[in-house]
Amino acid sequence: MSRSQRIVLALVLDTALVGGEFVGALIAHSTALLADVGHNLADAAALVLALVAVHLTLRSPTASRSFGYHRATILTALANVGVIIVVTALVAVEAIHRILHPVAVHGGVVAVVAGIALAVNALAALVLVERSRDLNVRVALLHLAGDAVASGAVLTAGIIIYATGRLAVLDPAVSLGVACLVALQGVHLARESVDILLESSPADVDLQALCRAITEVDGVAEVHDLHCWSLSSEVRALSAHVVLTGHPSLEEAQVVGDRVKVRIGQPFSIAHATFELECERCVETDAEPCAIEGTPSP
Repeated sequence: MSRSQRIVLALVLDTALVGGEFVGALIAHSTALLADVGHNLADAAALVLALVAVHLTLRSPTASRSFGYHRATILTALANVGVIIVVTALVAVEAIHRILHPVAVHGGVVAVVAGIALAVNALAALVLVERSRDLNVRVALLHLAGDAVASGAVLTAGIIIYATGRLAVLDPAVSLGVACLVALQGVHLARESVDILLESSPADVDLQALCRAITEVDGVAEVHDLHCWSLSSEVRALSAHVVLTGHPSLEEAQVVGDRVKVRIGQPFSIAHATFELECERCVETDAEPCAIEGTPSP
């Protein structure tokens, strides 16, 4: 099953859950179930955005977007994180209000509806599980996994309320705890998205090891002005100045450059590499290494 098909399946499951859970929340007077409805609506929005982003990444590069549309997944992930934080904030406000002003909760209804929601959310999350690092899919998965955890907590609270006939405060307390947990995960993913947009070096790439790998290639004397960044959570690019030994011909230099690409491509997950091959180290200015003379410096 393709990534798009899995997202569509998860969206169908999530949409079917929203209506039934909303009715259950009204019948049970449950803030926790209502919070779950809010999260599931956010899930649906996240999955729609994820689907759009997946289709955008399949579009061919253009003259104005020479790297294609890989950044669409990061922008979508960031938008989804915003949705997560807004929804959890609204849930937290309602939960605090219910803690201060408790109402009777039908624990049996809460437990049944939460149990169904747990099963559906867990199934939808499993549909999206994959080995890729795609941040867009990971954020959508966070939505669903967070809801599965929330539904489990609500189920537990519903059983306790039903069994004891008391402790209705557990209902908003559980929704508040889950909201805080999901918000923290959302902040972590937001930071990761911003790092990619700022073209930071990937956290799991050891730049010193990358430089060593390049200099270990026959014909390479040294490497400098190396930049490694992410176009998306799955596509990485690199540029560097590579000083070659001796004074090779253009054909010989190209062979060395091809060897370097083979050496670093798979081990460091570099999808696109651009090298400036030099016979001697270029002159470095005090302001910016290998800067082009006359251009503004940061």
